[in-house]
Amino acid sequence: MKEFTYTITDPAGIHARPAGILVKKTQPYASEITLVKGDKQANGKSMLSVMGLGARNGDEITVQAEGADEADAVAELEAFFKENL
Repeated sequence: MKEFTYTITDPAGIHARPAGILVKKTQPYASEITLVKGDKQANGKSMLSVMGLGARNGDEITVQAEGADEADAVAELEAFFKENL
């Protein structure tokens, strides 16, 4: 399993637009993608699950990928978080 931790800097947190883009980015990967905020976990391939985290500005999110292409998934998602969230 590969993972990274990121603190949300977007004033609106993870809202609908970036959540939708995030879910689209996870779809091509065979790996399971999980977002963790405190004691909550979300399936990174499900828009409702990602939105259900309620991630706000300043919240720390851990993104985990487990599977055959986990290294590629983590690299792309980390870049996405830095650029968009």
